[in-house]
Amino acid sequence: MEHIQQLTQLIKEAKKITFFTGAGISTESGIPDWRSSNGLYTNNEGFQELISLSYFKSNPEGFWKPYKEIYDIKLLNDYKPNSGHQFITKLQEQGKHVTVITQNNDGLHTAAGTKKVYEVHGTLTNASCPKCRTVYDLDYINNNDIPRCTQINAKEEICDSILRPDIVLFGDPIKYFNESLNNAYASDLFIVMGTSLEVGPINSIPQYIGRTDIPMVLINKDKTNFDDLFDFCIYSGIGETLEEVEKGLRF
Repeated sequence: MEHIQQLTQLIKEAKKITFFTGAGISTESGIPDWRSSNGLYTNNEGFQELISLSYFKSNPEGFWKPYKEIYDIKLLNDYKPNSGHQFITKLQEQGKHVTVITQNNDGLHTAAGTKKVYEVHGTLTNASCPKCRTVYDLDYINNNDIPRCTQINAKEEICDSILRPDIVLFGDPIKYFNESLNNAYASDLFIVMGTSLEVGPINSIPQYIGRTDIPMVLINKDKTNFDDLFDFCIYSGIGETLEEVEKGLRF
């Protein structure tokens, strides 16, 4: 309980808060942790090749069926933001300058209403045309086995290019690294939630912040190899932890 009170006080005093989130915040919405013992990274042998940049480039038509199956795209609209996502948005509504750096690609931080979200591994909720960059939403993706661009070009011809999902595929660089790091440096509180911090290079951001005097807190069910970076760690569920913090903040 002491750490809950400490975190509550840090949030009260902070003006700029950066949250760094991983799968643990989304599992509370029912989304599987893909790196768990039962996740797709364990149960889909050879999946990395099927959702790689090289495979998309070599076989864009063949890419889409395994991509949709591996990520259960048809179910994505069923998942909703939970109390952890909503807590962050409430801080924003209370006038805090909130930034979210997330490893998740489910779009739930944005769905909860948080305005400044860096999805460093991209998002499953959109796909874009490689030629004209037109963005298409999840409904369009789900309603087309092989989604293609429907834009009319200058020659009054349909573009018809096969769309590319807006996630970071294997072989892609991560997105928004510099923007994420700069925002983290500008914060006066850095909170890591629901991640083992095993995935690089994005896990270097907490390591960089650990060299500063910015207060750092970890909320995670399990210990990580980087716990010594933090001022303190709370080994518990995100939702239940933040519900206790919210009581102390008295929104």
